[in-house]
Amino acid sequence: MRRKLPPVVHEALASLHDELLPVTEGELADYIAPLAQARPDRFGLAVCTPEGGFAAAGEHDEPFTIQSISKVFTMALVLGDRGLEGLLAHVGAEPSGESFNAVSLEEGTGRPDNPMINAGAIVTCSLVEADSPSERFDRILAMMSGCAGRELDVDENVFEHEYATADRNRALGHFMRSAGSLTAEVEPTLEVYLRQCAVLVTASDLAVMAATLASGGVNPFTEQRVMSTEAARHVLTLMATCGMYDASGEWMLRVGSPAKSGVAGGIMTASPAQFGLGLYSPLLDAKGNSVRGVRACHRLSERFSWHAFALPADRLLPAALEDDDAEGVDSEGESVEGESVEGAGSASSD
Repeated sequence: MRRKLPPVVHEALASLHDELLPVTEGELADYIAPLAQARPDRFGLAVCTPEGGFAAAGEHDEPFTIQSISKVFTMALVLGDRGLEGLLAHVGAEPSGESFNAVSLEEGTGRPDNPMINAGAIVTCSLVEADSPSERFDRILAMMSGCAGRELDVDENVFEHEYATADRNRALGHFMRSAGSLTAEVEPTLEVYLRQCAVLVTASDLAVMAATLASGGVNPFTEQRVMSTEAARHVLTLMATCGMYDASGEWMLRVGSPAKSGVAGGIMTASPAQFGLGLYSPLLDAKGNSVRGVRACHRLSERFSWHAFALPADRLLPAALEDDDAEGVDSEGESVEGESVEGAGSASSD
């Protein structure tokens, strides 16, 4: 059951939607024909908390294909099947610093750099335990549906177009097969991978899916455990270091929360035990990330101080006072009995 978040959150999302809607920078993903037909004026955003709080603005219920955001949930599934070491035996965990479709294989092992680039996602897909490709996809779809809290489906038109024009991903598959990192057959694996990318979601779905990660693998609405707490932690870690491709470093500097993007215009970001945020806007920057989505996350991170490494100044002194029975503490850490600490909470956090 959805619960309303405080009015300040609803107002912030509505205001941000109105502020960024006039932005026309960026391009549609025209190398996938159906995505090139998306309406560039679409912009929706939604936030969900682990307790089931929910707020949204704009076209937050408009469907679009999940694309590379699906990699997060396939990784979680493999972690459940094989554990971290089983995943790392085939796929690395290092940022590639390259675009999502780059050929980034580790010298000596042939492992793709991480599960968030296409090469790593194709191998990760092949590691899902199943007796057939169709069963493999069904398990991936069930994981995504469990995180969204509803049954998701595939846009067959997008899948068919992507499969027909998948020469680069097909070449990646054969290259990894020759290197030994991909042991499954290329075509069945590629079909499952591209089908998972064509699953339809909304910004509201992404918010709930992100909140499921933020709550350690428990869906905030169904209250069902979809993945282990450990798997959720591992997934969020790689989202933080690799989720925004060759923009991951700047994302963490400016926004500071684990995130994953897709070329249909979706962005999903989460803060453990705090929130999940889903955004959709199809105009993309040069890195393949939603222009409005990235800017919205910048603004919200600043407004609500959600950066993973931010520590508001007004939390410091009260904590020290509680530990020292309300004695003052000077700048050298010495107690100063009787001194006033009025105004300490307003110190700058810079």
